[in-house]
Amino acid sequence: MKNYRITVNGVEYEVSVEEIGAEEMTQQAKAPKKASAPKKPAKKAPAAPSGAEGSVKVIAPMPGKILSVKAEEGKPIKKGEVAVVLEAMKMENEIYASEDGVVASVNVASGDMVESGTVLITIN
Repeated sequence: MKNYRITVNGVEYEVSVEEIGAEEMTQQAKAPKKASAPKKPAKKAPAAPSGAEGSVKVIAPMPGKILSVKAEEGKPIKKGEVAVVLEAMKMENEIYASEDGVVASVNVASGDMVESGTVLITIN
């Protein structure tokens, strides 16, 4: 954990930053942890366009741009299969299905900008 002092518009803030690895980011995508320090309320993810929603949610582990959507609504998907390709910081990140099942909803399209925690697809 590193502590920093940041000044924004003349107001000084003290923040703590913890570096996490790629494996922890994947685990957070499956089950987000509650923050130990207070922060802004999370934005709700947009509702599935089709109205159908599965019990397993695959969420964006970081903000970025959707480059491609590999999952198709109504089609089977296997655990570890690439569901979405997300560009963040000029890197392509493959977002994988966390369980076997059938894709219940696809909530994003190529070119969409997403925030961390956005539900990308749901699986039944």
